[in-house]
Amino acid sequence: MREYIGPMFTPLLQGLVARIPSQCAVCHAWPAEPVCEACIAQFAQPVPRCQTCALPVPAGVRSCGACITQPPPLDACLAALPYAYPWSGPIADFKFHQHPGWAHQFALLMRSAPWVEPALDDADLVLPLPLSAERLQERGYNQALLMARALEPSKVASDVLLRVLHTAPQSSLARKERLHSLQHAFAVDPLRTALVRGKRVVLVDDVMTTGASLHAAAGVLRQAGANHITALVLARTE
Repeated sequence: MREYIGPMFTPLLQGLVARIPSQCAVCHAWPAEPVCEACIAQFAQPVPRCQTCALPVPAGVRSCGACITQPPPLDACLAALPYAYPWSGPIADFKFHQHPGWAHQFALLMRSAPWVEPALDDADLVLPLPLSAERLQERGYNQALLMARALEPSKVASDVLLRVLHTAPQSSLARKERLHSLQHAFAVDPLRTALVRGKRVVLVDDVMTTGASLHAAAGVLRQAGANHITALVLARTE
């Protein structure tokens, strides 16, 4: 059984991993950063995306048809990469296979995406999508929290948005089941609603598929009085 990596040991593990030479996770060049500059130049070029769901759209189009007819509970949604080759493998390794040290470079990729810098500059709070206690113990760290801290550490609050209901892995569920399973899964700490009220919030997660988790979290933030909510994800399924 994989041992739990407590919060006090995560920074130490990140520091040790960051000092170990590594191969590029995409082309396997050695030595390199987790993803080398050549692969970033080839595979991380920005594409036009819908402003509220981050799906690809034709150049000059701001919103996809689905978001026009049924606006999501997000004011903006930004994604750096497609969740496809060659990124799906490295992102899965980062998330599930004990590579917390990759958070810094993935955060750099996110910051390089269009409109991300202004969104972070304008934000009052940067909130990672939380994991349930069961999932955190199983995985050892919250990858969204690591990326949020690498993106904008002075604005990160990890104890405002809470995961209060443990659910089955979202990847194992159909869209309708995802939406149903996440009802009441998130909450804003009642003692910290004043931090959210009237504020601009950036929600950070690693991968957006249906958007069910981000939408559920945005709903409780809106109820707590958040004025503007931007979702920022590393990768978007397409």
